[in-house]
Amino acid sequence: MIFVFNSVYPMVNRSSQAMVSMAEQVDERMKSRINVVHAANSANRTSVYLWVKNVGTQRITNVDDSDLFFGQEDNFERIPYTGDAGGDYPQWDFILENDTEWQTSATLKITISYSSDPGAGTYYSKFIIPNGISDEYYFSM
Repeated sequence: MIFVFNSVYPMVNRSSQAMVSMAEQVDERMKSRINVVHAANSANRTSVYLWVKNVGTQRITNVDDSDLFFGQEDNFERIPYTGDAGGDYPQWDFILENDTEWQTSATLKITISYSSDPGAGTYYSKFIIPNGISDEYYFSM
């Protein structure tokens, strides 16, 4: 009887811990939502701005670990964060416009910097926060 308990109990315990962890991840994903609300380009057309609003119920952390895909709708690429770009272009950076943390209802302003004008056309953007929640946006410039 002790043999059965000693072999079954650890498996049940690990299984319940995995279920709790998975439930926490699902809860976090359900509370995280973002919305790309606007896009524009700079006057010299070497910068593009995206405004992304936290419309979830949870603070979003580690924004620099997010992924940004951007480019003309038939030729987009993953744009590296400034800290990971090694001085190459394009690259992106961000500021919070109306808060000190990316809380509910706060808006992130993302600046995508190019070394030259990326050209006119219809552009696609997709921003993915570290837990996998994303939003995409099309616009012309």
